[in-house]
Amino acid sequence: MAEDTSDNGQAQRQVALQKIYVRDASIEVPDGPRVFTEDYKPEVNVDLNTRIESLSAETHQVIVTVTVTAKQADRTAYIVEVQQAGVFQVEGFEDDGERGHVLGAYCPSVLFPYVRESIGDMVQRAGFPHFLLQPVNFDMLYAQHQQNQTGAPTDAGSATH
Repeated sequence: MAEDTSDNGQAQRQVALQKIYVRDASIEVPDGPRVFTEDYKPEVNVDLNTRIESLSAETHQVIVTVTVTAKQADRTAYIVEVQQAGVFQVEGFEDDGERGHVLGAYCPSVLFPYVRESIGDMVQRAGFPHFLLQPVNFDMLYAQHQQNQTGAPTDAGSATH
């Protein structure tokens, strides 16, 4: 692969999505059909995680995992989990901090609309009203993660899920 260079001879920064796919997906309705006989006013919990796996020096798999649990009174209405993965080619980021930000914030934000659509579709196919996963600020979450790793203050604020 030829390396693109700028006028001053430095490698150009490039992020290219090579492949996007659903790595794993599941939905459970443990209290069906009884859950459908009651007024549906669930308490919903959303858990979000990201993981990065290096495939080579410039190729990385980024996985966004979202688990949504809806509880109706003391029973679970449904649990849906989707692992949305993407293979990214990341070139020209010599600084580890910049490369980490691309992989930890930019790439998950590219994958998020796909996981959002999958979860909404699965919840609806399970017989429940449409569930719309709210947008996520991955830049803020990445900054919080970095702050927790180093203990340094940041302007990112706090996130609630």
